[in-house]
Amino acid sequence: MTVWVKARDGEEAAQKWAQGIVANLARPPKGNDRDQVKAIAAGEGDVAIVNTYYIGKMLHSSDPEEVKAAQKVGVFFPNQQTSGTHINVSGIGLTVAAQNRENAVKLMEFLAGKQAQEQFAQANFEYPANPAVQPAPLLQSWGDFKAQDINLTVLGENNARAVRIFDAVGWK
Repeated sequence: MTVWVKARDGEEAAQKWAQGIVANLARPPKGNDRDQVKAIAAGEGDVAIVNTYYIGKMLHSSDPEEVKAAQKVGVFFPNQQTSGTHINVSGIGLTVAAQNRENAVKLMEFLAGKQAQEQFAQANFEYPANPAVQPAPLLQSWGDFKAQDINLTVLGENNARAVRIFDAVGWK
């Protein structure tokens, strides 16, 4: 997230934001998104930054402890009055060296198509890339949100510096 703060607001703002994150950690970072949800549910902190699809997966888990932890947290989309919520993206590309361009394009069209996106969105609790496809009912229950609009190339260009900023402010 530091990378988009740097890209959007500059290096000084990114450093201030990263310092704030480090200063407000309830515990040293450890584990994955599910571990963060479990920590919040256990009272180890008040807020965690997690990918929403993990909440969906946990709420539908065969592990009763994961379900119980996910039921204790809520979803909040930050920056709705300003820049919007950061979203992760998945992508597919075709290189100039592709040996079977025609079939590669067919695969890309299939994956972006309504049928594949509906199956993926329902099974994985991720927001569909195809705007003609509705999110899973659980995601719809969280309401609409304003997504951050930022060029992904800019994120890539700022990533290395953002990592150095986090290192400088004591992220562990």
